[in-house]
Amino acid sequence: MNNIPLREIGSTGTSVTQFGLGTAPLGDLFEALDEGAAQNVLQAAWDVGVRLFDTSPFYGNGKSEHRVGHFLRQKPRDEYVLSTKVGRVFHPARDLETFDPGPFTGALPFEFTVDYSYDGIMRSYEDSLHRLSLPNIDLLVIHDLDFYFYETEARVNAYLNQLFTSGWRALDELRRHGLIKGVGAGINELGMIPRFLDLVELDFFLVAYGYNLLTQEMLEEEFPLCDQQGISVIVGAVFASGILATGAVPGAHYFYAPASPEMMERTDRIEKICNRYQTPLPCAALQFLTANPIVSAIIPGALKVAHVQANFEMLQKPVPEELWSALKSEGLLREDAPTP
Repeated sequence: MNNIPLREIGSTGTSVTQFGLGTAPLGDLFEALDEGAAQNVLQAAWDVGVRLFDTSPFYGNGKSEHRVGHFLRQKPRDEYVLSTKVGRVFHPARDLETFDPGPFTGALPFEFTVDYSYDGIMRSYEDSLHRLSLPNIDLLVIHDLDFYFYETEARVNAYLNQLFTSGWRALDELRRHGLIKGVGAGINELGMIPRFLDLVELDFFLVAYGYNLLTQEMLEEEFPLCDQQGISVIVGAVFASGILATGAVPGAHYFYAPASPEMMERTDRIEKICNRYQTPLPCAALQFLTANPIVSAIIPGALKVAHVQANFEMLQKPVPEELWSALKSEGLLREDAPTP
């Protein structure tokens, strides 16, 4: 096992490898993988030293959990940390002819009901144990409770109220009884971290937006709040949905949509500075995230073994300190952004 640094999740006493694996691609996100390819990705992650694996019932309607569980069942249980999510309860699709897999092209034929209640969270937790066929789960994440998915204040507030008045009791029980080690919330947008912190006692946030090489808006309010309360951050969308891996090429995506001209131009400026210091853009993107002490881990996804290996190598590559100074002097990084 390679020496990937460990960092603790909040005050849980649970430490994770700073470099983990996100497994939405193993749920056939946008592109179908055969079983062998999925298992090879997991093995490649294990071989470079990854010991944090993040999945969700939502990824392929259970497919990612099945694949992750199949792999991890063959490994010593005390050698890895497993994270999955709650907030959706799945049931068999009523009509296979009209079944819509959504973004997961090879999704299993199941449909979901959004449910942040006590019964819904307990059902989701137990269903995940069955799909994974593992004795326990380390970290549970409240999944996608924000405006990106539910759009209106009325719906977001209704689900937050359901979580606060009912579902939180399930998560608190699981944590107090030692059935899980920590509870987090997945965040797709700014403004949700303070709302969660007003309601429940979390150990970490899993952040998809607001902190990457292109934007550091979460340094304004969200991250200071987390730091004050000893709450960790795991960063999911490390390449901002693609553009920080591909560069400003035609068709590049930023935050799940085609990148705007402004974001393309900003990416191009950052990449030119990276090139000046002989540093690949993805290398700077990854190492920027791990430099922040509040970030316990990053969890890039991977469709291929080569993606895992490339990400690992990028984290090991020396980056000149002058690169970060240049980005800040050009106004492309916040002055208060931690850098290596």
